[in-house]
Parts: sequence; structure tokens; C-alpha cells
Amino acid sequence: MQLEIGKIYQGKVKSITNYGAFVEVPAESGKPATGMVHISEVANTYVTDIHEFLKEGQSVQVKVLNISEQGKVSMSIKKAAAPEKQPPRQPRPKREAVTWEPKPQKPVGEMTFEDMMSRFKQNSEEKMGDIRRNTDRKNGSRRRK
Repeated sequence: MQLEIGKIYQGKVKSITNYGAFVEVPAESGKPATGMVHISEVANTYVTDIHEFLKEGQSVQVKVLNISEQGKVSMSIKKAAAPEKQPPRQPRPKREAVTWEPKPQKPVGEMTFEDMMSRFKQNSEEKMGDIRRNTDRKNGSRRRK
């Protein structure tokens, strides 16, 4: 039997390895053709143990993906299955634009000493950061004046 790339056949799992399964497709001429289904082509999910999906002697549908020059046949079970119809995606609800607003500052008359010191420290750290940014070179060294 001459296999055709892209055609779907009914076959039987002959043996299972850690990396895939060998599937035999019956032939009209009497000599069956055997191909390999790689573990990544068994199911649409990640397969860690192929024995959870296939058993020896199980009848499966396979699609011929490739036939090498040496005659090795690559097959796929997941591409032979009818594509699952997924429900249409719902559009995301629109969110209102969020604008950043600074935290409201207390008037100086209502501030405690700790609040005033904290504001002074924050302002001085911001100013020192600006000064460092302006005086540092791109290579990280400081300029000498």
C-alpha cells in the first residue's frame, strides 16, 4: 500500500516507547505499512506518559505527516482528529482610563513635626537624586570640575 502525505488512515497501535508509538496501517496489497507517532503528536495537551493516552492493540486514526527518503513514516493522531470547535471569544469589557493623581498634601499648619520631617527628607532625596543624575557620566564615574 502506498501511503499518501496528508491522508487519514485507520490503524492499530503495535508498540509504545517513551518517545512515541508505532502504528500499523493495514494495506490492500497484504503488506501493512508502519509509521511512528511522536509523543508530541498524540494529544493536544502536554503528554508526560504516553501510556495514559494509548494502549497496545488500540485502534486509532492517524494522519500521515511525512515520508522520509529512507521510507520512515511520520504520523499524527492529534491532527487526524476533527478540530474541536471552540466557542467564539467574548470581547473584553472596556475599562475606564485611570489617571494618576498625587496623594493630597496636608496644609503645613495641620502637619505634625514627623510629617514635616518626612516631607523634607523625601524632597531632599529627590533633589540629591537629580543632582547625581546630572553629574554622573554614562560610564558611572563622576565629573571633576
